Amino acid sequence: MILPTYNEAGNIEPMVEALGPKLKDRDRILVVDDDSPDGTGEIADRLAAADPAVEVLHRSEKRGIGPAYLAGFHRALEGGAGLIVQMDADFSHDPAYLPRLLAASEQADLVIGSRYVPGGGITEWGRTRRLLSLGGSLYARKLLGTSVRDLTGGFKCFRRNVLETIDLETVAASGYSFQVEMTYRVLEAGFEVIEVPITFRERQTGDSKMSAAIVAEAAWRVPAMRLGRRRSAG
Repeated sequence: MILPTYNEAGNIEPMVEALGPKLKDRDRILVVDDDSPDGTGEIADRLAAADPAVEVLHRSEKRGIGPAYLAGFHRALEGGAGLIVQMDADFSHDPAYLPRLLAASEQADLVIGSRYVPGGGITEWGRTRRLLSLGGSLYARKLLGTSVRDLTGGFKCFRRNVLETIDLETVAASGYSFQVEMTYRVLEAGFEVIEVPITFRERQTGDSKMSAAIVAEAAWRVPAMRLGRRRSAG
């Protein structure tokens, strides 16, 4: 389980506690902290000292969610993980859905916790943010020619061989377009992807990391992914 953090001091300990009952004996939680100034890294270190199932990877600066996940993927693969799960540390992704993703991983190479399949949904968002999220997923789906409905979703379970096959060193997105790029890479590599319904909720503690720069990156990087595919095919 990979949890990227930046200023999640109010969430990281409750999240680790919530995940504990969902884990089996050999499962691990990896907190990837980008030098949070609010003390998130120190809290994670304390949790790791008390629980051998928790590990902390400290990074020297904030460089985006994409690089944080990539660092986590490398550490998980080095540690021999067979399944690698990624999720937000702010309870936007409910740990109660973890067993659902793990069970579905028996039938697919990548499982996405999806807001936009039947049974999925979003709570506590206003109309503007809902339209922005849904529109972003639709934009990416149409440009990339895929049927995956929640391309921007960040609650995922990868089989080990998927991450070993994808050239992680060439994954370029740093913001939330990272979610789109990873799913697209998995599809292009011929792996099986399925979506299971989840309800996404607004964080209760801390500040959102969404910004205009992140939206702008997604707007140009998605067509760049499609162009890169055409060049490869040519």
